[in-house]
Amino acid sequence: MHTSSADAAARRAALVDLIDAAAEHIRAAERGDLAARLEAARTRVVDPRLRVVVVGQLKQGKSQFVNSLLNLEVCSVGDDETTAVPTVVQNADRTFAELVLAEPGRDPVRVDLPVDELQRVTPATPRAGGREVLRLEVNVPSPLLADGLVLVDTPGVGGHGNPHAAATLGLLPAADAVFVVSDASQEFTEPELSFLRQVLQLCPAAAVLITKTDLYPHWREIVAADRGHLQRADLDVPLLPVSSLLRSHALRLDDASLHEESGFESVYGFLRERVVARGADVARRSVALDVKSVVEHVALSLGSELAALRDPETGAAAVAELQRAKAAAEALRTRAAQWQQTLADGIADLAADIDHDLRDRLRRVTREAEATVDECDPGEEWPRIGEWLGDQVAESVGDNFVWAHERSVWLAEVVAGHFADSGAVDLPDLHLGDLEGLLEPVSRLSDLESGRIGVGQKMLVGMKGSYGGVLMFGLITTLMGMALVNPISVGAGVVLGTKAYRDDKQARIAKRRADAKVAVRKFTDDVGFQVGKESKDRLRLIQRQLRDHFTELAEQTLRSLSESLRAAQEAATVEEAQRQRRVAELETHVRALTTLRERAAQLAGVDA
Repeated sequence: MHTSSADAAARRAALVDLIDAAAEHIRAAERGDLAARLEAARTRVVDPRLRVVVVGQLKQGKSQFVNSLLNLEVCSVGDDETTAVPTVVQNADRTFAELVLAEPGRDPVRVDLPVDELQRVTPATPRAGGREVLRLEVNVPSPLLADGLVLVDTPGVGGHGNPHAAATLGLLPAADAVFVVSDASQEFTEPELSFLRQVLQLCPAAAVLITKTDLYPHWREIVAADRGHLQRADLDVPLLPVSSLLRSHALRLDDASLHEESGFESVYGFLRERVVARGADVARRSVALDVKSVVEHVALSLGSELAALRDPETGAAAVAELQRAKAAAEALRTRAAQWQQTLADGIADLAADIDHDLRDRLRRVTREAEATVDECDPGEEWPRIGEWLGDQVAESVGDNFVWAHERSVWLAEVVAGHFADSGAVDLPDLHLGDLEGLLEPVSRLSDLESGRIGVGQKMLVGMKGSYGGVLMFGLITTLMGMALVNPISVGAGVVLGTKAYRDDKQARIAKRRADAKVAVRKFTDDVGFQVGKESKDRLRLIQRQLRDHFTELAEQTLRSLSESLRAAQEAATVEEAQRQRRVAELETHVRALTTLRERAAQLAGVDA
């Protein structure tokens, strides 16, 4: 996938060498807290994982695309909704599959799955033993995945109620890239554009795949129309027309022209330039900043001791400065620290804002649905109204989720500002929890009477209304010597019977409208109740993640300052003979650390 595998290997080797060199100094300083940080950085370099998530509405060809891309039958393909659980495909030395199952109160458990059962995995698979299936992991030897790519095939987000939309959005903040799949049968729909907008807000490295170009001769017109939709929506995203079927034929026949016609070369280009190369740059910068940070922690202690040994007066000033810095670091670690207050206040404000935003969005959807009900006979339009309502609710929940994530990242940046004096502070990856099954407890939209009545019932309503007219006018006309049933009484019966039928019809429509509004309000209330609870839980999780992350940073800074202060104070009691020897040792260590810091800064593209 890389432009030059040799260059990529050389870059990885340089990073590993930098990390190993820094680790030697960390071990010598007995800083286990910093060693764990370097070990995590080394893992990111040696075993990079770039998650590419494939999303889209039902029956758009997501699973077939993954199979064709890998030239392997790893994802379930069929005419119905076949992908029922997220499927993770990653590189391995041998082929095997595992179900990852939820275990309440404990870590998820893994259950081996025979490869020949991959096409039949459902949430109710007997191998789950009644437990919730979190995901299916498929491990296969693959040259494409050998560079660290991990493909995630997701259930479709379309259909009534969009049951998988929230869970799919929950995967995106941790994704390195996203393929949004839409087939060439029609141009973008409004729900697709709304979902694409949400995807780009959560993961900017995204591309749209227009699939099944082999089935639709007019696919070029569809692609042109889709580009127009993207421009009008101000969405900057690559549009890649592909044919999984042609790709499979090209591989089977070893036909270069078919491969070019399939459009998969543009997919490889996107993966090569926007995913692998970008991921390598991000990893290089992140790892280099980690190395630079931990080196500075150790250099602080050694530099303070060296300054005190070289010049006691300078050392005394350094001790005073370290004492002030230590006091500030101790304040950062306490519960009363300003960053703790900022975090607590920020989460409280965020929870209120997110709850209000969700309620406001659902209220607007409810009002629009009620207005639609007032304009039609809901008995006849109920399936269409239900589908529209499901799309609008899913869009509202998704927009609320995206906004909550953006505000959470902003809050993390605000809290990090309190640590600015400690240098560059990395932000944690905000894990948003498992959103699978978020809307499962929500009651489905209630059924509604169609309003259709038979001919016999229509006649009965008309006859009941006409009876009074025939009798009343018949009695009047008998005074004129006419029979009870005569043309006048029959005409009056027809008029009153028609009016009675119309009144009955309007009464039935009014009742259906009232029932429809009750059903809409009940549905949106259930959604608001369930999603509101999940939002509060998610924000509490984010608060704990941020609290633990910044507490660890504060403790690392405090430990570095404490050891620096102790080293500087002890330097004043060192005898002259030992002083010179210790100065020489420290100068050697400090020069090595300075060199490491400069190398790390160069790799990270920042000032040393």
